[in-house]
Amino acid sequence: MAEVADVTDISGENQFELTVDGHTAMLVYRIDGNSLVLIHTEVPDELAGQGIGGTLVRAAIERSTRDGLTIVPRCPFARRWLERHPDEIGGVGIDW
Repeated sequence: MAEVADVTDISGENQFELTVDGHTAMLVYRIDGNSLVLIHTEVPDELAGQGIGGTLVRAAIERSTRDGLTIVPRCPFARRWLERHPDEIGGVGIDW
């Protein structure tokens, strides 16, 4: 199973990426002031059901914690994941 440590934050492209077995999943974001706006999560069919999307959202939580950012979940997947895993949010602010 993939870990957050396996996720690469490609800040120049505004996305978190995770490559598993030659397939790359991504969570596209933008920084808007003190907010990390989660825009779109894309997981290839070959990686579906492995918790890859959740791992990408966890990476966003870690980035937000480190940089003091509020998460704004515009991506439907990220929003549902955060709603279903409130125990993983920690002290990060969420602007629903």
